[in-house]
Amino acid sequence: MESGDAAIVGAAGGSRPSPGPGDAGGGRGEVDAGPRSEFAASGSRSRWRLSRPALLTLAVGLLITAALSGAALILYNHNETRLLRLRARELSLVLSTAVPTLQTPLASAAELADATGGSAKKFRAFMTPLVGAGRPFISASLWRAEGSPAKPTVVVGAAPVLAAKPAEAQRLFAQARASGQLVLTGLLAGSVPRLGYAFATPGGRGGYIAYAENPLPASGRSKLAESTGFGDLDYALYLGRSRRRKDLLVTNMSHFPVTGRQASTVVPFGKGAFTLVVTPARSLGGTFFENLPWVIALVGALVSMAAAVLTERIVRRRADAERLAVVLDRVASENRQMYRQQRGIAQTLQHALLPEAFPKIDGLSVSASYVPAASGIDVGGDWYDVIPCEDGGALLLIGDVSGHGLRAATAMASLRHAALAYAAVDTDPATVLSKLSNFVNASSPDYFATMLCVRVDVSEHRICIASAGHLPPLLLGGGQARLLEFEPDMAIGVARDWQYRETEVSVPPHAILLAYTDGLVERRGELLDEGLERLRRSASASPAQVDQLVASLARELPAEGHNDDTAIVGIQWRT
Repeated sequence: MESGDAAIVGAAGGSRPSPGPGDAGGGRGEVDAGPRSEFAASGSRSRWRLSRPALLTLAVGLLITAALSGAALILYNHNETRLLRLRARELSLVLSTAVPTLQTPLASAAELADATGGSAKKFRAFMTPLVGAGRPFISASLWRAEGSPAKPTVVVGAAPVLAAKPAEAQRLFAQARASGQLVLTGLLAGSVPRLGYAFATPGGRGGYIAYAENPLPASGRSKLAESTGFGDLDYALYLGRSRRRKDLLVTNMSHFPVTGRQASTVVPFGKGAFTLVVTPARSLGGTFFENLPWVIALVGALVSMAAAVLTERIVRRRADAERLAVVLDRVASENRQMYRQQRGIAQTLQHALLPEAFPKIDGLSVSASYVPAASGIDVGGDWYDVIPCEDGGALLLIGDVSGHGLRAATAMASLRHAALAYAAVDTDPATVLSKLSNFVNASSPDYFATMLCVRVDVSEHRICIASAGHLPPLLLGGGQARLLEFEPDMAIGVARDWQYRETEVSVPPHAILLAYTDGLVERRGELLDEGLERLRRSASASPAQVDQLVASLARELPAEGHNDDTAIVGIQWRT
C-alpha cells in the first residue's frame, strides 16, 4: 500500500504588542492619542490576554488532539496487524501451490514403478528431467514398501540422506503407505540439511515408494527476494505445527524467539504441514500512516494555540476525510491488482504444466497453442502432449478436466503425468484410456475429464483413435476437411471398468490432423454443430502449414470475452 504526502497549513493573525499590560479601564495616566491608539491598545490586549473561552478552546483542542493521535495509533496498529495476517495468508497460498508440483511427479513415479514392476530404467527415464540444480529435486529414489527399506532400489541424482537413517525411513514409509498422500520428513541434522518427500500409491500392486529430497541452507538462513512480492516481510518456516527451534527449516531472522508484531499460520502440505511465522520488515501500510499519530499531535497542538483553531480544524477534518477516501480507493485498487496477480499466477501454473516444446519426430510436424480464458482468475484444466514411440510413430494426447482453479490444475497434472507413465508402458490408445479411467475412479473423484488419445503411424499414414467423451478431431487432406466420425466412449471419472474402443483411419499424404478442446468451438446460446462447422470452414480457408493453421485458428475462432480455456494441437505428415 502506498501513501501520499499531506500538507497542512495554519495561519494566525494579530496586532502589535503594547508597551505593557496597561490599565484595562481605558487609558488612565496616558495621553489621549485618539481612536487609532485605542484600537492598537485593544489589539495588544486581544493578542496577549487569553479569555476564558480561549483557554477552554485550547484545553478542548489539546484533548481532541490527544484523542485523535491515540485513535490514529490504534488504527495504524490494527491496520498493520490486518495487513500482516493478509500477507501471511498470501505467502501460505504460494507455499500450498507447490504441493501439486511435488506430489504429482512422485505419484506418477510410484504408479510407473507399480505398473513396470519397479523397472529402474523406466524410473530413471521419468525422474531424470526433474532432478538436478535448478530443478524440483536434488535426489530421487525408489524404495520397496515391504521388507527393510535400508537401501533404495534406484537412485537418481545425489545419494539420499534418508538411506543413513533406517528407523526414520521405516516411520516415513509406513506413514506414506497408510495415508496415500505426500508425506514430509526433516533431515535437519548434519552439515547438509534436507527436506524429504515420500509418496506411496494406494493399493499399488508392486509396493513401491517414490522418495525425493531438496536441500536446505546449511545455516538455515535465507532472504525473500524483492521480486517475489514479499520483500517487506521477515519470516521463519518450521516443519510441522510447532515453533521449536529444532524444527526450523529456513528463516531470514537472526533473533529468536520471535517478538513484536507477528502473524502465524499452519500451511497444510500433503499429509504434513508447515508453520509459517512472519513479522513486518517495515511498515506495511506506508510511512504516512506510521507517522500520522505524531503529525496529528504536533499539528493539533499548534492549531489549538492559534486564534482560528475552530475554522482550521473544520478544514483539517474535511481534508483528512478526503485523504481517507483516497486511501480506501487505493486499497480497493490494490485488491484489484492482487486479483490480477492471482490470475497471472494461475496462468503461469497452467503454462508450467504444459510442454514447452515437442520432440522431433521424423516425418511429422507438430504445433500447438494454448489460449487462456479472457475473464476470471482461475486456471482451467485443458492440457495436451505429443510423445514419440519406439517404432517411429507418435502418441497425441489432449484432454479437458471439468471445473477451474487449483483443484482442476491438480487433476490436470495428475492425469497428464499418469498418461505419460501409462504410455511409456503401452502406446495402445484404448489401453491408455482404460488405465487412466481405473486410476481416476480408484480415488472416488469429484471431477470428470474428456480425453482424446491418437496413435499415429507415420510410415503407413494411419491413425488409431480412442475417445473418452472428447470432441472429434479434424482431418485436412486431399482437398477436403472433415470431422472424423466414431462413437465416443464415456468420459474419464464417470464409470468404472469401462472398455474403450478404437477406430483406425487412413490419411492422405501431407494431411493435417487437428485436435482441440471445447473452448475453440463452443459459444453461449449456440448449438455445438454450428461451432464444429465454423471450425471446418475456417480450417479449409487457412494456410496449409500446420504451425500457421494452429496460430490462425487460435487467433480467430475463440469468442470475444470467452470464459473457457482453449487448447489446440496439430500434426502434419511431411511425406
